[in-house]
Amino acid sequence: MLKFSLIGKDKKARAGVLETDHGIVETPAFMPVGTQGTVKAVNQKYLEEIKTQIVLSNTYHLYLRPGTEVLEKAGGLHRFMNWNKPILTDSGGFQVFSLSESRKVKPEGVEFRSHLDGSAHFFTPKKVVKIQRSIGSDIMMVLDECTPYPCDYEYTFNSAKLTSSWALMSKEAFEKSLPLYGHKQFMFGIIQGSVYKDLRELSANDLIKLDFDGYAIGGLAVGEPVEIMYDMVDFTTSLMPENKPRYLMGVGRPENLLEAIERGIDMFDCVMPTRNGRNAYLFTSGGVLSMRNAKYKDDFSSIDENCNCYTCTNFSKAYLRHLFIAGEILALELASIHNLNFYLNLMKTAREKILERTFSEWKKEMINRISLTNKINTEE
Repeated sequence: MLKFSLIGKDKKARAGVLETDHGIVETPAFMPVGTQGTVKAVNQKYLEEIKTQIVLSNTYHLYLRPGTEVLEKAGGLHRFMNWNKPILTDSGGFQVFSLSESRKVKPEGVEFRSHLDGSAHFFTPKKVVKIQRSIGSDIMMVLDECTPYPCDYEYTFNSAKLTSSWALMSKEAFEKSLPLYGHKQFMFGIIQGSVYKDLRELSANDLIKLDFDGYAIGGLAVGEPVEIMYDMVDFTTSLMPENKPRYLMGVGRPENLLEAIERGIDMFDCVMPTRNGRNAYLFTSGGVLSMRNAKYKDDFSSIDENCNCYTCTNFSKAYLRHLFIAGEILALELASIHNLNFYLNLMKTAREKILERTFSEWKKEMINRISLTNKINTEE
């Protein structure tokens, strides 16, 4: 079993340590998204410099390109991308969900067409486990169906039961197969149920019986009001085992992470810091800055005086604005490095505040300072 130790709590907020053969992960933890074996615009050296503990890659994308044959010849994804720290792989369920016009869900798996060339493929729970054995991720996710929002009760019920059935098949396939590269692999189950508490409870009970190494909450941050998302997180974490890591998938804005930590979540992933960075939006201790804004044309101050990342200690707002306006690739790298550093430092500080038992007070102050909706300034 995956070793996970809680070392401190502040009400429901938790600080823990998760141990893998590629190193430990101190929680709360944010996982930069490296879908195709790379975090967009950020090389592995900088990921290490900003103290990234774990990255997320995607089974669907790596299966299509470069393919499992190449990954096995390389000795797994760690060697292929030259990354010696932990990797978690999503099952590809969300990507298949997003291909709603070209996929067909069946009891034994899901049929879909590649977004690259239209070729037909069929993912079963067993096949997804096999692909993740080829990838060699430290933590693999089960195949699940992510329901949209809104979603009617009957469809959600059937989908939750299908996800439970696939979870059982995944666990059986996991237990009947072995890692390929000499390090342990672990598996998380995914709790579904959309916005229906009784179905969340049904799903949680089904998955907990299977005794996974950890549990994720899926099917949120897909369009539902944020208040409903927080309510579902708070309700679902109350059902999850205390001694295993809890992962909220695909979330989100900095304030979303802090609210979810307060409700008992340990792990997160989201494309927001890198995607927003590539679009010239930078998260700072004073709010979100739009670096295309004309007011930064001759502003030679640091992007964030409270940040010591490579970007902030070496370049000004004026220079970064110039790079974006000129269409220079370096802008994407510098902005992405800064935003990831901001997210990782946010998690580090949250952990410190949990251990000090001052998390809730600090969280309120931080959200007032960094809220995207309150602070963003996009005027040109």
